[in-house]
Amino acid sequence: MTHGHPTPPGSLEVLAQGIKPLIQPIDLEGFRAHNRSKPKSLVDKLMTEQEAIGRFLHENDYLGIELYGTCRCPMSLTREVVRQRVGRLRLAGQGVHEADVLLAAGLVEELDFTYIGLEVFGVSPAARRAIEGGGVKNVVEWSNGALSWRFKAAAMGVPFLPSRSMLGTDTLAWSSAKVVRCPFTDQPIALLPALVLDVGLIHVHRADRYGNCQIDGISGFAAEMARASKRLIVSAEEIVDTDTVIRAQPDRTIIPYYLVDAVVHAPYGSHPGEMPGLYERDAEEYKRFLDLVRTEEGMRTFLDETIHSVPDHAGYLARFGHERLAALDVRRPA
Repeated sequence: MTHGHPTPPGSLEVLAQGIKPLIQPIDLEGFRAHNRSKPKSLVDKLMTEQEAIGRFLHENDYLGIELYGTCRCPMSLTREVVRQRVGRLRLAGQGVHEADVLLAAGLVEELDFTYIGLEVFGVSPAARRAIEGGGVKNVVEWSNGALSWRFKAAAMGVPFLPSRSMLGTDTLAWSSAKVVRCPFTDQPIALLPALVLDVGLIHVHRADRYGNCQIDGISGFAAEMARASKRLIVSAEEIVDTDTVIRAQPDRTIIPYYLVDAVVHAPYGSHPGEMPGLYERDAEEYKRFLDLVRTEEGMRTFLDETIHSVPDHAGYLARFGHERLAALDVRRPA
């Protein structure tokens, strides 16, 4: 019983709730069972984008992609998803270009939506067309923080986390959150449901072949999402030695090997996005993308030229050439 507000034993007083049903049901016991079955030994997990996506991502999976903005996006993996046409995906829409490309390719059926925009370049016509035109059949809204905390709840093994995020906003009304009366303070509090991903995609600065991963600069929600994913595919700018690099600075390892299912070597794997300390975003390529996807025909041209006409990530990089990519390198001599 809360002070002045009697409720039945074992229940909380629900004050309000969003109108949208959960896209991904909460199955924490199933998630625990899955994690217990994953190998804990040091297994060589190095493979290509084609092998990783073909083996671990399936139609109708719930897919999560990390990070915000155009920074450290797993674009080589995203392009391979499009190349293999893995469709009817449910997606955590917390990114920018990678979500844009999946929407442009018509591979997303449901979307837990926070923000999809190209920052200074504006909102992509491809995303707007997919959502407003009905290609995406269900959109559930969250704040950026709320979606990250949903990953954190899954990582903690709890069905929800309490938060003040979204209280008093229309975002909550279009979400799957519930507002209850806190049994300790007697005040309204939002409950954010845990989100367990079928597959997570993360791009990192360096990893060893077993899946120990390190990130320079902003780490975003990589730690939480990695621990909320049943299957985790990591792409890395550099594959490093375990003893001389990973074990030399163990505190830098944000994602430990036992969470990871596949490791992909992908230099410039975030292109046209940026990688802190390594290279800048390719503004010219982003502008080209936005110009093309203003029309359906242009969108098909973009997908054909950038993805379907090249066999793999190496072929993608060859389209731009060493000189173009080197000009983006922030480590180049002045």
